[in-house]
Amino acid sequence: MTTPQRPVNSHTAYHAHIYFDEQSKALARRLCDASASEFGLKVGRFHEKLVGPHPCWSCQVTLGTRDFDRYIAWLEKNRQQLTVFIHPLTDDDVRDHTEFAYWLGDEIALNLDIFKAT
Repeated sequence: MTTPQRPVNSHTAYHAHIYFDEQSKALARRLCDASASEFGLKVGRFHEKLVGPHPCWSCQVTLGTRDFDRYIAWLEKNRQQLTVFIHPLTDDDVRDHTEFAYWLGDEIALNLDIFKAT
């Protein structure tokens, strides 16, 4: 496994996917709630099932370049054992989820087959 890249604020918009399981969902819920209340970020559904390319239950937080540095630093400090997958929104799903992707915590293989053209 390669060493994950550290998050760099080099795009306009991002998704941070907070990964969790049954044992860690209360912590994930607190992080998502704080993302909305303390940072004013848009928080998506709290998925207790696999969605898209994500191999874990997850919740998506949308942020922009203005919030990136402060939010990512806060997330790194407060995520405890949770893995967070961060990617930009460039309209190139494959590159967003591979080349441009960042991880806080353990890197987990994504299901990139969903991005293959049919």
